[in-house]
Amino acid sequence: MPTIDILGVPHAYELTPSPDKSSAPVLVFLHGWLLSRHYWQPLIEQVSGEYSCLAYDLRGFGTTKIPSELGSQEECSRYYNLAAYAEDLHCLLQNLEIEKAWLIGHSLGGSIALWAADSNQGNIEGVICLNSGGGIYLKEEFERFRAMGKNLIEYRPNWLMSVPLIDFLFARMMVDRPLNLHWGRQRIIDFVRADKKAALAALLDSTTETEVHLLPRLVASLNQPVYFIAGKEDKVMEPKYVKHLASFHQLFAQNKKNVFEIADCGHLSMLEQPEIVASIIIKILKQYQ
Repeated sequence: MPTIDILGVPHAYELTPSPDKSSAPVLVFLHGWLLSRHYWQPLIEQVSGEYSCLAYDLRGFGTTKIPSELGSQEECSRYYNLAAYAEDLHCLLQNLEIEKAWLIGHSLGGSIALWAADSNQGNIEGVICLNSGGGIYLKEEFERFRAMGKNLIEYRPNWLMSVPLIDFLFARMMVDRPLNLHWGRQRIIDFVRADKKAALAALLDSTTETEVHLLPRLVASLNQPVYFIAGKEDKVMEPKYVKHLASFHQLFAQNKKNVFEIADCGHLSMLEQPEIVASIIIKILKQYQ
């Protein structure tokens, strides 16, 4: 597994070869909270014949470790907020000499992709958000979500991976239909392995009232095309919230379809319906080549 230094932190990444189409952009995949680069593999298998694909572990997740010297919550907030992760992405593109990229982000990764597109409109040609939306701050719901997420991270035991049938449980969480048990195992591995400071800071920073209200303004300011893919049965990021955020982009205002809704699909569309997601991605990209 190769690693690359980004601002002093070795990041695990995988880059598929270019399919000898010099004008084609590189597809850069950003995973969601408590996940890792592995979940993109079924989708990458579908599109790597057309495009070079880059997937990497965000700092503090997967196998990308973090500096041990960070201590206070304030330090962690600066290090693991959306802007910091967007800066990591810019450095990654620069270090790998990627001049043209489309960003494909899942859930939290979608928010990072939007931030990165806003601050680097030269290299980033467009964004596709999977199961990612928002822009509406519901105080009580967000407070419950933050408290639940904080408890999940604070009190997860290392022995959780040895609990009988735990793979079975994680293969059924947040999806419309059960995943293969292999993915249940991967999800529990990434859940336990995620760095506590990174996981807490990323969750708490991205769900503040300020950050939630900022997303629509961010989407409205982007000159690049931005598309959204929603799971019809997604209970984590319901389609109505995906459509709400998409409505702030110029494509929506021009009556051009920038939202795709997939039936029989929950919050992990890249695992649940990789063939359909791949066909949508390729359809989108062909418009700009």
